[in-house]
Amino acid sequence: MAPTDRRRPYLRIADDIRRDIAAGRYAVGEQLPVARELANRYGVAMMTIGNALAVLRDEGLIETRQGSGSFVIRTPDAAPPAETERSEEFRILSEQIREIRQHVEKLAIRLDELDARTRSGQ
Repeated sequence: MAPTDRRRPYLRIADDIRRDIAAGRYAVGEQLPVARELANRYGVAMMTIGNALAVLRDEGLIETRQGSGSFVIRTPDAAPPAETERSEEFRILSEQIREIRQHVEKLAIRLDELDARTRSGQ
């Protein structure tokens, strides 16, 4: 992860794991390292890893099985599962949620920038 990357740690970690999946480090069907191992690797809290894994779950790249861990179910370049059974309303709501998430991520970056400026001015 680039030291100048100002995004939230969980987003950087999700990107890193996504790149590892795309590169074949973690193949479809393979289990990701356990959360504690990932937390140690990245030097973050377990909650941060949980948030990173949630991003990947929301993208349909992994699934988490209670008591078994997280497993890769598709690569980032693979087509997402068919949504033919979902209604048009569901599709619209899903798109709106994606847009809201993008806005929230941008706001989080902006808040971090403002916080850094405020701290440096003290």
